[in-house]
Amino acid sequence: MNDCEIVHECRDLVLGEIRTALENIANAETEAFMTALERAEKVFCLGVGRVGLALSAMVKRLNHLGMSAYMVGDLSEPAATDRDLLVIASGSGESAIPVAIAAVARGKSVNIAYIGSNMNSRVAQMATVKVRIPVGTKLTLPDEIPSGQIMSSLFEQSVLLYGDIVALAYSRRKGLDPHALWRRHANLE
Repeated sequence: MNDCEIVHECRDLVLGEIRTALENIANAETEAFMTALERAEKVFCLGVGRVGLALSAMVKRLNHLGMSAYMVGDLSEPAATDRDLLVIASGSGESAIPVAIAAVARGKSVNIAYIGSNMNSRVAQMATVKVRIPVGTKLTLPDEIPSGQIMSSLFEQSVLLYGDIVALAYSRRKGLDPHALWRRHANLE
């Protein structure tokens, strides 16, 4: 097999797995997540590593939609209140930083939305909204969708695309003019 054939095989694998993962997210969970976003005064997002990068893209897009959204730990992060939403993405829901931040948020009565695979995790137990992306994690739970990709790539890709899907659906739900959103795009570039 030559390099082009390997690349095409990998492309088809990745695209097929992403489609399967996103099609297996429950509609009711997405509706609850969108409602929580809509009701929040401010949205805070937390993810570690590549998941954090995917959530950074979601934060950017939520701001384009007119929401006040921040990554936890950024210098510009304001105080969170009980009118806000903390979105935590973690495949396992057991990583140390997301668990610790969820506990702090819970102590401040901040609403928590968990995007992950493990609905029995400590983060999931603290969350009021849960979105399950049922793909393989470091826990290799029996009901996870297996992946032929490296490590947790499928989860990370799914979080990124799920954020874009939710943002697009939200913009349509609110009847936002796609061209008008450019007014909120960074312009010092």
